[in-house]
Amino acid sequence: AMKINQNTVLKGQRVTLVPYTSAHVPRYHEWMQSEELQRLTASEPLSLEQEYEMQRSWRDDADKCTFIVLDTERWSGQTCADEDCMVGDVNLFLTDTEDPTLGEIEIMIAEPSYRGRGFGKEATLMMMSYGVRNLGITKFEAKIGQENEASICMFTKLHFKEVAVNSVFQEVTLRLDVSDPERRWLLEQTNHVEEKSYIELKLPAGVLET
Repeated sequence: AMKINQNTVLKGQRVTLVPYTSAHVPRYHEWMQSEELQRLTASEPLSLEQEYEMQRSWRDDADKCTFIVLDTERWSGQTCADEDCMVGDVNLFLTDTEDPTLGEIEIMIAEPSYRGRGFGKEATLMMMSYGVRNLGITKFEAKIGQENEASICMFTKLHFKEVAVNSVFQEVTLRLDVSDPERRWLLEQTNHVEEKSYIELKLPAGVLET
């Protein structure tokens, strides 16, 4: 099951990725009231209770890997709780039962003031690197609404190529096959990332020594 990352923290320069827990749900639920985000993520608004159920299923599903994206600078100060540093989320879906090496990647920078500043790019690279190293992913797909030019542009910069356009759903599918050079490039782009234990970070100092 995808509980593989339930204790994983990936700390990068701009963003830190933490597992999606029930503590993050209220803020996430607030974001998803936004009509713009519903449109960009092709999702329906849920009640808070449904959002909690969704979070539980995401944690337990074997075909999804989810991290909440935090602002590293705000979060490292430890003065602000996760939910006050949340800027978005990043997901990997193993959509093809025949092919476990294919991951569909999704990134959402929900806080408007964080868009266009490289947060989405770093979070996506970190998730891809995690997928390659920990989940055995060798090809990535991203499905993006045709009007979401910023996202299409970002994935193109990350070496994705457009492979299909669905005019019914008005979405573009981009793909990246992780060859050896691509893998090296990906790991180079993310060699600054530190992996930590979420539980240890959450415990008050001194608890672990006992």
